[in-house]
Amino acid sequence: MNLSWTLSIYLARQFLTVVLLTFGIFVALIYIIELVELLRRGAGKPGVTFDLLALMALMEVPRNGSRTLPFAVLFGGMAAFLNLSRNNELVVARAAGVSVWQFIAPALAVAFILGAFVITVYNPVASTLTARFGQLETRYLEQRTSFVTVSANGLWLRQADPQGQSVIHAQRIDGTGFSISGVTIYLYGNGNDFMGRIDARTAALRPGYWELTDVWALMVGDQPRRYETYQQETSLTEQQIEESFAREETISFWDLPHFIATAEAAGFSARRYHIYFHQLLATPAMLCTMVLVAAVFSMRVTRMGGMLTMVIGGIAAGFVVFFLGNLSLALGLSGILPSPLAAWAPSIVVMLLGLAVLFHLEDG
Repeated sequence: MNLSWTLSIYLARQFLTVVLLTFGIFVALIYIIELVELLRRGAGKPGVTFDLLALMALMEVPRNGSRTLPFAVLFGGMAAFLNLSRNNELVVARAAGVSVWQFIAPALAVAFILGAFVITVYNPVASTLTARFGQLETRYLEQRTSFVTVSANGLWLRQADPQGQSVIHAQRIDGTGFSISGVTIYLYGNGNDFMGRIDARTAALRPGYWELTDVWALMVGDQPRRYETYQQETSLTEQQIEESFAREETISFWDLPHFIATAEAAGFSARRYHIYFHQLLATPAMLCTMVLVAAVFSMRVTRMGGMLTMVIGGIAAGFVVFFLGNLSLALGLSGILPSPLAAWAPSIVVMLLGLAVLFHLEDG
């Protein structure tokens, strides 16, 4: 028989309600945990208040919440299907000729729509809040002023020096290390007074200083001077620069393609941004996969028994998906797997396994 619109809407509403309730519980727990961690980190820091930390914890919730959404779909889907089974609604529907595929179709449709919403609306909002959180974290908790940004004009980096501040511009980064070319350094005093500029063909980051080559130095009140090599003092380290570079979570889905192209043009490796972009594209597939896993471990309860065993099996399956995702990500970042395959493989593999199990267990 064909599934009626009335039954489809009812099943979709039941599934969506439980999933959103589960996601809300996850979000509340995330906020509490994040707030406690920020209170620990902010203890004794100047200018840090409880209101600021509470706001920062709220800004961090969307990013962490997006990571728990697949589990919310899994656990919420299991709860919804188990509730329908307990109320014998699943039994009645199957007795009326509704197959398991027709029964889970509304849930799959809701999961796909949720995934599309996450990509197009939720992610841009979350990335904006995450970027703002990073700025506040750097200013109040880490209390450092260096930052790195990549634009169409190349690499820009700001650092704090003993004499004041300096802004470094480079046309591109060479290789995988911290060696940059086409370098211009703008020097400012403690009162933001312009002190001069240094132009160099290349600059390599060494412990405690930048090693410049083929240098022209022009200081206020002095004649231009040329040096074969020149050392510019810095407190930056490679780790600080990596941490200052834009995290993929701070870039909107709509801005990622342009950012990837700009980073690659500047000489940066954009592999992790490629993987993140494809992970976002795979979100609807991942959520649909979780619906299939929930169906495998919950819709047979009325006939087979063993509810506790099946629930534990579903939870274990969710963590297997999580493990496969992390493993695939690690292989992608190391270059062993192509970026699209690293992002899509966990969803595709688990989805095929779920479909195979349903085909085996159900008569369709």
